[in-house]
Amino acid sequence: MLRTWDIPGTLAFYTQVLGFRCDAYEESWGWAQVSRDGVTLMFSGPNEHEGDRQPEFTGSLYIEIDDPDAFFGLIADRARVCYPIESFEFGMREFAIYDNNGYLLQFGCAIKDDIEREIKS
Repeated sequence: MLRTWDIPGTLAFYTQVLGFRCDAYEESWGWAQVSRDGVTLMFSGPNEHEGDRQPEFTGSLYIEIDDPDAFFGLIADRARVCYPIESFEFGMREFAIYDNNGYLLQFGCAIKDDIEREIKS
């Protein structure tokens, strides 16, 4: 559950830029849910009991996808990029963007050659 002060804007970003489907939106509750390829995310408005003032999250959401190169090509000019598509020595090919709230989203997959090399070792 990610908190946002702009649920309509967040829904627009996730559906129009990232291709998620809006599964539910309850404006009166300040809550929404999106999904894509087996990944489900929920968003809520600020939690008044906790005194939320802005979105805060010290990590990132890592979403495994089959073809990060193709996905990066589709969204790179429509989102703020943290780092472009890259292969890392730890065996992942990935990129990272920020959503409209500033949350860091990483998308990637294991590099098949590295997996096969690992299995043979």
